Amino acid sequence: MALSADESGRLAGLLTSHVDQVTQRWTEVVAGQLRGRLSQAELRHQVQELHRALVDALGKGLTDLAAEEGTELRAVLAEVSRGQARQGFSAAETATGVFALKDALLSVMEADQSAGTLRDYVAFGTLVDQMGLFTFESYVRTRESLIADQAEQLLELSTPVVKLWEGVVAVPLVGTLDSARAQVVMERLLQTLVDTGSPYAIIDITGVPAVDTQVAQHILKTVVAARLMGADCIISGIRPQIAQTIVALGIEFGDIATKASLADALRHVLRLTGVETGRRQSRREA
Repeated sequence: MALSADESGRLAGLLTSHVDQVTQRWTEVVAGQLRGRLSQAELRHQVQELHRALVDALGKGLTDLAAEEGTELRAVLAEVSRGQARQGFSAAETATGVFALKDALLSVMEADQSAGTLRDYVAFGTLVDQMGLFTFESYVRTRESLIADQAEQLLELSTPVVKLWEGVVAVPLVGTLDSARAQVVMERLLQTLVDTGSPYAIIDITGVPAVDTQVAQHILKTVVAARLMGADCIISGIRPQIAQTIVALGIEFGDIATKASLADALRHVLRLTGVETGRRQSRREA
């Protein structure tokens, strides 16, 4: 149910002529709901911005929030929603901050009997409901975006690529390896191989609780991708339980080197690079 042009004009006049009373009551109601989680100055500024945007929209003949006249008002509502979502407010707290306008309007209309009728208040309340629902939707979109960003950041943090030695990098995997994480592992490993020019990479699965066919396929794809970049991979962390599971599943690692621990894998790589041999020779010459 949209406002009529007459109702829109009366609401604009009501908000303009009682601006101090409306904003004061609106601020008080919201402050009581938030219980001090937002400073009084910041809350008052927020309420005044919403009040100004609403009056401007009504002055342009706003009858429905989705109309073109409500563009700026929607922008202000969205900004308030985004800010409170980032500050950790709940969706209910964000939406009720807008719904509190109903209490402010009611107090004004009760004090001024000539300000309007019950029909006007119901019509005004319909617009406030639209504003509250829009705020809720904006909040949800912002929270979903924040959660997606945090998930991506956690994914990157959980798949570090460490340079162990000149020409040797390692990928210590911890937790379950799904398709999304496997893709991140592959991308980060390949980029590190390019950046460091390392010919060897150790993929350590000590922290992977279980290896099934899917996990093994992800690891094998990563190894193949690294080989295409000119690097050899060694898989470490093959515990007895994982070895039995791999055999039972019939998974073939082919000519890929596997070691029981990261230390064994590192010794193997150093042997391949001649570092260990060089040390022994230097000790004999001494």
